[in-house]
Amino acid sequence: MSKTIAFVMIDRPADWEYGPLAGAAHAWFGVDVVSASIDGTPLTTMGGLTLQPHARLAELDPLEADLWVVPGSALWDEAPAPEAIVAALRLRAAAGRPIAGICGGTRGLAAAGLLDERAHTSNEPGYLDEVAAYRGKAHYRDATCVSDGGVVTAPGSSPISFAEACLRIVVPEQAEGIAQMRAMFARDFG
Repeated sequence: MSKTIAFVMIDRPADWEYGPLAGAAHAWFGVDVVSASIDGTPLTTMGGLTLQPHARLAELDPLEADLWVVPGSALWDEAPAPEAIVAALRLRAAAGRPIAGICGGTRGLAAAGLLDERAHTSNEPGYLDEVAAYRGKAHYRDATCVSDGGVVTAPGSSPISFAEACLRIVVPEQAEGIAQMRAMFARDFG
């Protein structure tokens, strides 16, 4: 049975945050990857590339895909989380389906109430305090990546730890390959 990761994006997604996960999942672990934006129109990444989403957000079934990933974007810092994304995240979480957010994407998770009762992290202590609906400050952890109750969070500086945690959810039977992937990336920082 094929496994799928859906990347739920807003304009100007941070290439380095979702790139390691998307590339490794698809090329090394045979996971299907799809992307969606609110209206399905092309996005411009922070790196200046054009990204054509596979779907509009409304076309994604919140119960399908093995994992939804919300990457960061400068836009998460400039405006409240889009209500369409917040509502879709709430539906998915209510069904107990895994969700991950990195960098500014954690603001979308916070706006949906997904971090109120779970251990989580983000870019820095206080970063999520600007999200009006956020009630999870007591559960914040200053860490490279946190996975709790089917929700993975990471700061934008930890795309490899984030990819590793996400892959452990989607392809747990591939633990050895995931460890090899992490070791390969770690050589760059050794």
